[in-house]
Amino acid sequence: MSSSSVTPESWISSFCALVGHEYFAEISEDFIEDDFNLTGLQSQVAMYKEALEMILDVEPEDDDEDDEEEEEEGDESIEGEERVVRNRAAAERRHHRMASDLSIIESSAEMLYGLIHQRFICSRAGIQQMSEKYDLAHFGVCPRTFCDQVRTLPVGLSDIPGEDTVKLFCPSCLDVYVPPSSRFQTVDGAFFGRTFGALFLLTFPEYDISKKAAETLAGGRPLPAVLDGDGGDAEKINGMNAHNLAPGLGRSKVYEPKIYGFKVSERARSGPRMAWLRQRPQNIQDLDEATIYAAEHADDSDYDSGINGAPTRPQQVTSTRARANGGSPMSVDANGDTYA
Repeated sequence: MSSSSVTPESWISSFCALVGHEYFAEISEDFIEDDFNLTGLQSQVAMYKEALEMILDVEPEDDDEDDEEEEEEGDESIEGEERVVRNRAAAERRHHRMASDLSIIESSAEMLYGLIHQRFICSRAGIQQMSEKYDLAHFGVCPRTFCDQVRTLPVGLSDIPGEDTVKLFCPSCLDVYVPPSSRFQTVDGAFFGRTFGALFLLTFPEYDISKKAAETLAGGRPLPAVLDGDGGDAEKINGMNAHNLAPGLGRSKVYEPKIYGFKVSERARSGPRMAWLRQRPQNIQDLDEATIYAAEHADDSDYDSGINGAPTRPQQVTSTRARANGGSPMSVDANGDTYA
């Protein structure tokens, strides 16, 4: 095969192939060329136009010929060695200017691509591409022992560039971790953002997130036999499969320090701390608060039922619970907890 028939690698492909950029998806040019997807980015990136041209492999307009023509017109009266010296000095100035501009444009192109990437992975095409990488365990596994090597997702703790580096979110223990390799610690977390992790789980509720990476690559095991009363679909709670609700938490999933077989008290200086963060109800159905409330207040004349029996008037929950507490004025927060 002749060298002329080989298609040169695009800027996007070469950027995603760099060491430390394994988490990135390759954004389609159609997505980048849609001005709606780039709304508001022009004010955040220096030399925006040139950076966009570099990402799309568009050849910039060459002004060197015009500069040379102007120099020739201005140098008609100059002859001999003086003209040669001036031309050489002009060429050196152009070279330094191009090298400086190219460095700035390259940096701006990386920033622009990262900001577009944050939006792309939340689109239908982007999140599908990330799901393929998730299937192949490109994002690694959770370092926590009790999560049993559950695959993680790259997320950011901020949507603003420069505030923090990329982190790995574990859907099993609902916590974030620093990537194991130092090559990822230079990747800005804003290039993935805070939305992607939760949106991914809502988009693909059929995933068995408890699968190990090795089992996924080998074909995986079938979904757990958690079925509803009709023996049909997998049991769902609040729109998610029950077996995907933090499988790495709860009883037997929290390390308990012991001395000669005896548990160490939480009040001891060396006792466990913040164990409640790892708690999970023994009966997962306890999390389905809407269904429980509908069942308990089915005969309430003041109760308005919505879809699947969920209450449509949150203020009714407050008044009902207040009556249950002896008529004392109580308030209810988003988690259903009451306080005076």
